[in-house]
Amino acid sequence: MTNGPAETPVLSIIIPMHNEEEVMAELFARLVPVMERIAEPFEIVCVDDGSRDRTWPLLKQRSARDDRVRPHRLSRNFGKEIAMTAGLDAARGQAVVFIDADLQDPPEIIEEFVKLWRQGYQNVYGLRTRRAEDTYAKRKTARLFYSVFNHLSDTPLPANAGDFRLLGPDAVRALRACRERQRFMKGLYTWVGFPSIAVPYERPARAAGQTKFSMFRLWNFALEGITSHSTVLLRAWTYVGLIAIAFGVLLGVWLLIEYFAFGRNPPGFYLTVFVVLGFSSLNFIMLGILGEYVGRIYQEVKKRPLYFLRDDDLD
Repeated sequence: MTNGPAETPVLSIIIPMHNEEEVMAELFARLVPVMERIAEPFEIVCVDDGSRDRTWPLLKQRSARDDRVRPHRLSRNFGKEIAMTAGLDAARGQAVVFIDADLQDPPEIIEEFVKLWRQGYQNVYGLRTRRAEDTYAKRKTARLFYSVFNHLSDTPLPANAGDFRLLGPDAVRALRACRERQRFMKGLYTWVGFPSIAVPYERPARAAGQTKFSMFRLWNFALEGITSHSTVLLRAWTYVGLIAIAFGVLLGVWLLIEYFAFGRNPPGFYLTVFVVLGFSSLNFIMLGILGEYVGRIYQEVKKRPLYFLRDDDLD
């Protein structure tokens, strides 16, 4: 046991967890020695995001043996972004490290993170040079997402950088001030600014269990990121409208020339069908994009708390 006089931590390790019982023992077996080698007071803030397995009882057992482990339990499954936010709110360290529980983010990299933080960097992030478990389709869609996001957003994302990173005190304070409900953490890391640097690493396969992100959830996550950090899609419809007006004017001029100069009536049926279908499609697309933004306004104006914590040990 390490229970004793509590030290104010310098480093807070934040781990969002959802059904991670299979990997728990290996996670702490690798993480704790790394943190002890760094030789700074630390805490491990584990946030159970509505797990249905034995994640919470195992965290309680670990906390009873090691008071540097501080478990928190959300009242239901709020999602990874909110679980990370709950961990950030609970963290007491000067700097925080976000890391996944599945060991695809090697804890050993944290030592390099800390060295660069001590040099003055406020955002030290892991850059995945190889993704052993990802399928070809997932790698291609990820590359497409980063490309689209960086063309639309004023704050580009570094490609192949995830949540695995160390944030210094300035970045932590800035991130805590961002309280929107529809959260895209990768965008927020970049948006708050401050000096940043990448640490390349090869991402191994999961130590145990299966990914919690289906392709449908990844699609929604990508949509969340783009609409949370860019209004270009809304602004683009101004230009679409101008082009449509220009097209209509040219079409009208052509019809007048055909009628008055050549005495011909252009085939109206086919032209009508083309115009109606074309502009109806544009209207539906426009309404869909507007709906995404209106939905986010709806979520924000309700001003609900971001999460709730549980204080029981029930299954």
